[in-house]
Amino acid sequence: MEDLAHHSGATVRTIRAYQDRGLLPRPERRGRSNVYGDTHLARLRQIADLLDRGYTLASIKELLEAWDAGRGLGGVLGLVAEVDGPWTDEKADRISRAELDATFGGKPDEDAIREAIELGVLERVPDREDEFLVPSPQELAVAAELYEAGVPLQAISGHLRELRVQVEHIASRFLEFTTEHVFARYLEHRPPTDADAAEAATMVRRLRPLAQQTVDAELARAMRMFATRHLQQHLSAEPPKVRDEEPRPVALPAGTIRAVQRLVGVENVSAFITAAAEREVQTRTLDTLASNPPHGN
Repeated sequence: MEDLAHHSGATVRTIRAYQDRGLLPRPERRGRSNVYGDTHLARLRQIADLLDRGYTLASIKELLEAWDAGRGLGGVLGLVAEVDGPWTDEKADRISRAELDATFGGKPDEDAIREAIELGVLERVPDREDEFLVPSPQELAVAAELYEAGVPLQAISGHLRELRVQVEHIASRFLEFTTEHVFARYLEHRPPTDADAAEAATMVRRLRPLAQQTVDAELARAMRMFATRHLQQHLSAEPPKVRDEEPRPVALPAGTIRAVQRLVGVENVSAFITAAAEREVQTRTLDTLASNPPHGN
């Protein structure tokens, strides 16, 4: 077991835990020795790879049991690789601390660096205090342009946090939509068969660019509409009117959205949440009025 730990990079304790969970086959018994082979080493590497992709040990056990039962795992691993792979053609880059300081005002700002790392805009490079990894050079370039235009760094990071909430809601909704109408037939088995997983991986490749294309088109439409409206308001001699009747986006937990979908269907989610909110407001108004009766009655 010590030899297996040395070759795999796992600890002896971890290997024992995998054996106890049934993730790792028992070793071959030779006399008084337990002998591990290439099969055990390959299995440990598969487990490590799936853990890196975010799978739980329980899910990994289901996948490996399906594979051991002869159902195949190649398609499933292909699907995992397809989903976990890069969703953009953008390549990560590096930037030195001196270049970073020069880009944002010329003075070191430790608070801004910490916040950028927390947001994932920057990542530390091991053993290099004067260099950072930039996962999305485009995102950093946008921040630099906004800063150059006069937007404070704190406002930029706050805007990014707000934007992420909205974008993650869009991504979650697109995933739920495609799962319901496209991927449900491939994922009805747990785990999916090798053939179904391979078909689902092909579908991921086909649908992957659609989310970004849709968001790009809708963002362009919305920006033109709102930018034109704002310009008209600023060029007008009269003060702008408050338009309270316009819909406003509100981020809701994905679990709440799914629960409402199961209750009333996808097409009625907006109407249901609107009605529920209005009923709550009306109820609280009535409670307030009832708790404050006129004097003398």
